[in-house]
Amino acid sequence: MRNSPKSKRSSKKAIDHAFDPKLLKRARVIANDYHIILHFEDGDYYGRALEMPDVMNDGRTPDECVENTRDVLTTVIAFHMEKGESVPSPASENKRTEQINVRLTPEEKLLLEETARSKGFRGISDFVRSASLAGAK
Repeated sequence: MRNSPKSKRSSKKAIDHAFDPKLLKRARVIANDYHIILHFEDGDYYGRALEMPDVMNDGRTPDECVENTRDVLTTVIAFHMEKGESVPSPASENKRTEQINVRLTPEEKLLLEETARSKGFRGISDFVRSASLAGAK
């Protein structure tokens, strides 16, 4: 976040768009379940949502930063919902939505398939995820 311009603390300005109150309430419930990641720099706290990393805000204290970030999140979520678009599930739901792609030789793939089966896994994905996460701890 270095080199990023400081906000002018405009997070308290009124939204110039009137959302349906029920929609805004649903958006707030979702925003409250999102994980806020805080970063402290140059005397201010900066927050962003794990689930929507481009949605950010700041504050003078951690609590103010979280509140300001959730306010922006609520607005962004309500906007997407109003347009009929889906929003990310809260990270706490542990839904597997992220994907990586690993290129293998045919021999490597065969070896992983055989190893996965011999260890009782349904397929390569479950085996690689399990083995990788176990090694990362």
